[in-house]
Amino acid sequence: QVQLVESGGGLVQAGDSLRLSCAVSGHTLSRLVMGWFRQGPGEEREFVAAISKSADSTAYANSVKGRCTISRDNAKNTVYLQMNSLKPEDTAHYYCAASNAYYTVHPARYDYWGQGTQVTVSS
Repeated sequence: QVQLVESGGGLVQAGDSLRLSCAVSGHTLSRLVMGWFRQGPGEEREFVAAISKSADSTAYANSVKGRCTISRDNAKNTVYLQMNSLKPEDTAHYYCAASNAYYTVHPARYDYWGQGTQVTVSS
């Protein structure tokens, strides 16, 4: 069974940076498309970033493009989300997700989800 465990969230000020980590177990990471999603208070879960199996392709939501970088280290079974120039609107619970087959922004196509890590950005 695939397990995803996020870490690295916290309380930061606007303009600060964070690096979220997602530790993957129970599967060979190179066979999974990986993504990050977030859900703010009273909001729907939304796409943040995705990375293909071989890391040759990445995708970002317009709201974070230019400020965030998704990366993966298949040998370490870990996926990262580097977040820079954080804004109060980035405040949300961030989830790591994995898909067996689809490089996609759609959460319904992801097969496995972590429990999430909280990111709070103060102004």
